[in-house]
Amino acid sequence: MPEQRDALTELVKANVGTGRRMSTRDFAAVAVDPETGWSPGKSLVGKIIAGQGYTVTPSLVSAIAAGLQLPREVVAAAAHMQTIGYTAEELTAGPPAVLIRTLGGEAEAGPKARAIAERWDREADQA
Repeated sequence: MPEQRDALTELVKANVGTGRRMSTRDFAAVAVDPETGWSPGKSLVGKIIAGQGYTVTPSLVSAIAAGLQLPREVVAAAAHMQTIGYTAEELTAGPPAVLIRTLGGEAEAGPKARAIAERWDREADQA
């Protein structure tokens, strides 16, 4: 069964909102899809942080990536994890694994996510 969590919400919430690196207004100003120029409004950013219902679109993924200064592939992996989920095997390499490492310090990870992050740390030490 795929592991699913609100990874996209977690990414934004870790950096945006009261007491965070950026306010919702600041984030909305810098979160711009470089291809289309679309940007989420302050109210949509607030919904994302609150974990309320919102639609994940390619433009939203690109805008969040730009606003958080993360590779689009990592933000897309977060969107995938939030909407569809990943199997444990899918979380071991590429953007999904980078996502798990990125979320590891900011959110309560499940046992599978912690195990994967620990394995990555061991592999990094051996390299």
